[in-house]
Amino acid sequence: MQAIMETLFDVVYLATVVTLGILMIKNSKGDKQYTLFGIMAVVLGAGDSFHLVPRAIALCTTGLASYAVPLGIGKFITSITMTVFYILLYYVWRKRYNISGKQGITITVYLLAAIRTVLCFFPQNAWTSANAPLSWGIYRNIPFALMGVLIIVLFYKSAKEHNDTSFRYMWLTIVLSFAFYIPVVLWADLNPLIGMLMIPKTCAYVWTVWIGYSDMKRTVRA
Repeated sequence: MQAIMETLFDVVYLATVVTLGILMIKNSKGDKQYTLFGIMAVVLGAGDSFHLVPRAIALCTTGLASYAVPLGIGKFITSITMTVFYILLYYVWRKRYNISGKQGITITVYLLAAIRTVLCFFPQNAWTSANAPLSWGIYRNIPFALMGVLIIVLFYKSAKEHNDTSFRYMWLTIVLSFAFYIPVVLWADLNPLIGMLMIPKTCAYVWTVWIGYSDMKRTVRA
């Protein structure tokens, strides 16, 4: 039952975010904000597929233990693409609120992204091992979490300052995604049920994409 329900959920999720992303790219009418948002959604779905597809195959066949290598490689790729996702979201913020300058913030975003990416390449992560060390899961997620906090603050302050009702909950979707993701990183190996928090985490990302898509539908005219 878990295999069927989880696979169906993942198929719907991946199809939804990639489809919305493609529609945004196609219908953005040259508005770079929505083009970036569409690319961001496609990166999200495509990146997650590297982990979710082998997971679905594993659940529906011989089990997760038999797919440690493809699952680990997929998790590694997803870690990189999620870093790209937040860089793109940062540029959505710049485009939406006509931000110029702020080079210190840009440097911080790229520095955190670079640290996160470099940490992901360390062999100590043991991506393809069934017993990957928790410590490295924490190390590589510290700069990632800091990126998230920065993006949360930027969207919260800008949406409030500009009375941006369309994006007023963007910061909250990111808060929720990290709130559900961090316990999985820390404790999923001890209690597999905690891994179920990836479902609401995924829903938070769908909400993020839906906010951008809905705003485009209201704003961009054919």
